[in-house]
Amino acid sequence: MPGMAASSAIFERIELTEALFVVHLLEWEVPTERDSLESYAQRMALKVVHEDAILIGVSFGGILVQEMKAFLKVRKVIIISSVKSRDELPRKMKIARATKAYKLLPTTLVAYVEQLAQFAFGPAIKKRLSLYEKFLSVRDKYYLDWSIYQIVNWNRTIADPAVIHIHGDADEVFPIQYIKDCIVVKGGTHIMILNKYKWLNENLPKIMLD
Repeated sequence: MPGMAASSAIFERIELTEALFVVHLLEWEVPTERDSLESYAQRMALKVVHEDAILIGVSFGGILVQEMKAFLKVRKVIIISSVKSRDELPRKMKIARATKAYKLLPTTLVAYVEQLAQFAFGPAIKKRLSLYEKFLSVRDKYYLDWSIYQIVNWNRTIADPAVIHIHGDADEVFPIQYIKDCIVVKGGTHIMILNKYKWLNENLPKIMLD
């Protein structure tokens, strides 16, 4: 399951041996106005076609697969660049939850990422915007507002000890100092599914089969 608003294309550099694994890529859908995170997870769980599957989720997708676990018989749940409970959210997100400041985020700008790229200054900004343009598949404002609300207001207070957590020590969205009990990837940022794929290709199969 990809991260918030991202398409399954973020997994394009992840290589799993076909003799050992059958890969199914999930995509985000725009939630209904009645959807809680639980009801959304229940509906997404219906898309898992094999028993004893291994669920892998990135960022908000990591939160979602943990919720999906309640509706499935799974072998493992692996999260990457994500959190296992609301206690692992950074302080600024906790403040946003308390003050409801997350409602002020300009989510409509995501729909105009191509136009923003035209006015980007500097190679680093242009590169990041080009990544957004390539991998962001959901530009719907309701989905984005709903997703941000679900992350900031996630009600899980106790981490599931069975969840396997892979996290970069340079993650700028969910900083490592708030994360407990994880496999640390040196130099891994929040988008390490893209730029630490060599580490993941070497280690993920072993983690899955262990």
